[in-house]
Amino acid sequence: MARSVADVSLLLEVLTTHDPRDSTSVSCPYTHTPDPDIRGLKIGVPEEYFGEGVAPRVASVVWDAIALLERKGAEVITCRMPSMAYALAAYYVTCTSEASSNLARFDGVRYGPAADTKLSWHQAFQEQRRAGFGPEVRRRIMLGTFALSSGYYGKYYAKAQAARKQVRDDFLRIFRGVDVICGPTMPTVAFRIGEKTDPLSMYLSDILTVPANLAGVPAISVPCGRSEGLPVGLQIMGPHFRDDQVIDVAAAYEQGAAP
Repeated sequence: MARSVADVSLLLEVLTTHDPRDSTSVSCPYTHTPDPDIRGLKIGVPEEYFGEGVAPRVASVVWDAIALLERKGAEVITCRMPSMAYALAAYYVTCTSEASSNLARFDGVRYGPAADTKLSWHQAFQEQRRAGFGPEVRRRIMLGTFALSSGYYGKYYAKAQAARKQVRDDFLRIFRGVDVICGPTMPTVAFRIGEKTDPLSMYLSDILTVPANLAGVPAISVPCGRSEGLPVGLQIMGPHFRDDQVIDVAAAYEQGAAP
């Protein structure tokens, strides 16, 4: 997060430094100066990003932002992403399962503050988890543990991974014809504190951002206007390891929208 696209670009140079001791770290350094010249660039706009649940005013503001990019020389191409229908469910099964697996180590013995050895192991473990994790984290751990449990792994987690592959394949297919993908960041503007109290309605707000996370593609959100007096975000996604293209399009919009 930063106040400008240029600052995001500078931060990215640090974040992409390779760590040879981290098996998840890829040696693909980012050294790029934002270039707002996007003439000839092809922008894909999936119809699903403006479908059911997206507030009309939010959609209008984002289309205005895309039109600005078009005026700066980009070509806008509408496309389809059928896997969007499964993305949200696949994401929450995947992320809760990973939370359950990764956070299991914080038991007060191997990781986390030392547990009270005067209690039985089960009591100490229970107290440790209750003290170390908030309600939302515990909720996700429980959901993930259920999805990974015997008899349910194939029914939930395995199917979520199949859906995840479909999302990734859709991105790869679209990127064969366009350079970046644009759409809204959120389907609505920010809701008031306490307006949405159940976790499910909160999770549904992530429908437009989870596809990039599932596919592992770079994405950025740039403020692009207001609806009901609240900010609206333009989401820009690019192919794997093409963070430079994402930054360039974001810089082009930032420059064009500057007063």
